[in-house]
Amino acid sequence: MSHSLRVVFAGTPEFAAAALAAIHAAGFPVPLVLTQPDRPAGRGMKLQASPVKRFALEQGLPVAQPPSLRRNGKYPEEATGAIDLLRNTPHDVMVVAAYGLLLPQEVLDIAPHGCINIHASLLPRWRGAAPIHRAIEAGDTESGITLMQMDAGLDTGPMISVARTPIALDDTTATLHDKLADAGARLVVEGLVELERSGRLSSTPQPADGATYADKIGKQEAALDWSRPAAVLARQVRAFDPFPGGVATLDGVALKIWSADAIDASRAAAAPGTIVDISAEGVVIACGEGALRATQLQKPGGKRLPAREFLAGSSLTVGQKFD
Repeated sequence: MSHSLRVVFAGTPEFAAAALAAIHAAGFPVPLVLTQPDRPAGRGMKLQASPVKRFALEQGLPVAQPPSLRRNGKYPEEATGAIDLLRNTPHDVMVVAAYGLLLPQEVLDIAPHGCINIHASLLPRWRGAAPIHRAIEAGDTESGITLMQMDAGLDTGPMISVARTPIALDDTTATLHDKLADAGARLVVEGLVELERSGRLSSTPQPADGATYADKIGKQEAALDWSRPAAVLARQVRAFDPFPGGVATLDGVALKIWSADAIDASRAAAAPGTIVDISAEGVVIACGEGALRATQLQKPGGKRLPAREFLAGSSLTVGQKFD
């Protein structure tokens, strides 16, 4: 099936690539793809294209990678060039998903139907950069996708449609990301089909109450604070997989904990951070409330390993205390 609605797409990571792939597969013409400039990554720190750029090039879609879209920012010439390119590229609507660059009002106004954002939360809950991580970290039982008409605010525009997704007790940011990426891809295609059919998308203003901000995840947040409840630390570990992981420092060595669960407090009559039990099931560490059983760990330079394999090459003992 082919469509006549022309879609400029702006996005960068895997989450966005899933949406672009769905839009392309549905037969919508994509005359231009915007994505962030290539970044150094991996051990060799070689420049790597974003997942969106890789997909676009595979499909022969035109790609632009401006470092900014703000004429009054650090890259005024590049921003002006990108805005001129947008103006000279006939299109009907822009779809934005985890692009990573601010869109000034001038850009929001170019497409006749404006800019539609695929946001990975049930707005106004978790506006901002890391909605998936923060939902798990906070213990939310539900997440989802909000299709939103963008305005100049940060994820403050009116809501077009919503898809809800339960957060499972074992969901990590990685697993929830994949569920939401699929949901977002489906929802945006449905929205584009409706826009083409009726020529408009109805929307509702976001509620004034319940707005929270999902700060970007920083490496400095990775350290596990053993004075906190075990249930909180277990959520932190799940929220920080695949980045940056939960960090537990023992005798100056930073171990990463990738999988853990909170267990009965009666097994943790010791100072927070103390190893109280070691078995093939995991390493049990006392917390401010309850105990955390680490079931997947990683040494510096090593691989993520189940506790049984990790312990085979480890000298951990009961009574040792993490920083």
